[in-house]
Amino acid sequence: MVYNEKQLEIISVAEKLFSEKGFAGTSVREIAEAAGINVAMISYYFTSKEKLMEAIFTERTNRMTEKLERILQDDKLSPIDKLGVLIDDYINKIIEKQKFYKLMYFEQMLDNNPAINALLQKLKKTNGELFAKLIKDGQQKKVFRKNIDVVFMIHTMIGTIMHSFMNREIYRTTHNLEHLSDEEFLAEYKTRLKKYMKDLFKLTISNEA
Repeated sequence: MVYNEKQLEIISVAEKLFSEKGFAGTSVREIAEAAGINVAMISYYFTSKEKLMEAIFTERTNRMTEKLERILQDDKLSPIDKLGVLIDDYINKIIEKQKFYKLMYFEQMLDNNPAINALLQKLKKTNGELFAKLIKDGQQKKVFRKNIDVVFMIHTMIGTIMHSFMNREIYRTTHNLEHLSDEEFLAEYKTRLKKYMKDLFKLTISNEA
């Protein structure tokens, strides 16, 4: 699905409101007012609030898969380098697209929207298969050890990064980083998290461990 400029603008506005107020707590009128359009335009472009929510997930998740495919097809990178790029990319996305990831996390927790759940399941299946190709390539090149549970590996990466980011203020206080501005802390936090995740996977799946 390719969205035009106006649709993408509405998607961005709705994403922000849904992440702040929840799907049920956000009205179509509020979205229209924030986007500077009349309510009828949302019906014209998306038919309903539910379909608008689906459009948000379709737009964001398609981009994730496309980026993953490009990384895996880059023959200039070794398997361990590709994994590092994926870790960097996911952490960057979590920070840059906070509203969407917050929305995705709570939608999964609430489990109220079958269409969204179907999109997420499809995303997980597709990305899991791509991850498996990366691991298999690394194993064939004797870079990664055998008997890697790809599903647990993905859960470890996504779960650790997501949980850490949602609780980043705890990291800030326990590591005495309160003197940093929010921007400085986020940059330092991102650098440390990327290094930690790369070291973790090097220890758990690499033959160099």
